[in-house]
Amino acid sequence: MTDRATAEGTEQAAGIEVKPAAGHIGAEITGVDLAGDLDDTVIAAIRAAVLRWKVVFFRGQHLDHAGQVVFARRFGEPVVLRRRGKASPPDVPEIETTADRLELGGRFGMEHDEWLRRRRHTLLRGWHCDHGARIDPPAATILRAETVPPYGGDTTWANLAAAYAGLSAPVRAFVDGLRAEHRLGVGYQPRPGDDAYVRHLLDHQIATLHPLVRVHPETGERVLYVNGYYVEQIADLSRAESRAILDMLLEQATRPEYTVRFRWEPGSVAFWDNRATIHLAPSDTAHLDHPRIMHRVMLAGDVPVGVDGMPSQPIVGTEPGRW
Repeated sequence: MTDRATAEGTEQAAGIEVKPAAGHIGAEITGVDLAGDLDDTVIAAIRAAVLRWKVVFFRGQHLDHAGQVVFARRFGEPVVLRRRGKASPPDVPEIETTADRLELGGRFGMEHDEWLRRRRHTLLRGWHCDHGARIDPPAATILRAETVPPYGGDTTWANLAAAYAGLSAPVRAFVDGLRAEHRLGVGYQPRPGDDAYVRHLLDHQIATLHPLVRVHPETGERVLYVNGYYVEQIADLSRAESRAILDMLLEQATRPEYTVRFRWEPGSVAFWDNRATIHLAPSDTAHLDHPRIMHRVMLAGDVPVGVDGMPSQPIVGTEPGRW
């Protein structure tokens, strides 16, 4: 039986429908109430859909903070961050709330629009996986929309396994043996003079040497493990060589055919594989007089392993399991 036939059988047994949203990535799942008492068959079908489509979407859900954590625990151990934003609920440590201007306005002496400009000073710098500079980045993220603008605010994801498979054979063979430094804050363009955010980065620096191609621990797929926000340089290459190759790989990873874009509504939930995707948060809502409030739970992940079987190596400020 093919993988597709097996997946369809699992979906039918669970009583859900998985409808692909794009050719390589993304699917919408219907027929399930995430706040309900989900049996193991439904959980298995959702897990299979996440592994197959990398990100899945649910609409019209009625989860609260506690319900989101309960749902997340069916798939792994939620991460508890030592530091969260001021909008996060103090009594639910697994939930991190982002509230756009409410959260970032005035932070480090910058308003929201300047913050975005400095974080994304090149077209591809906004693309990232969650906490990719860590030695053990989260395995998955579950994001729930509470309040969204009437238009704008979409999120886009890219399938890094499809991007790797789409490279030519000689390039795949070349990148299989490379490693790259992922460092917190490398996508940020400092302000002239004193910069409070630069001081923050120096005080809380995190960096790891990850394989440029990691082997997915569940599917066995090879994943082009690259993103714009954390990757500093490919090891053992000159900076000029590294920059040219990283630009090429980022352009490959974010080609439109490997992406899916999701229009949020209140009650929408996105569940993605953080090991096999990068995503681009929206930057088109700063001028809108409407909040965008989202609640995130991340699931603990493992240390990436390369094609050669060697795991990632810590550089500074990171150790497995310690947040």
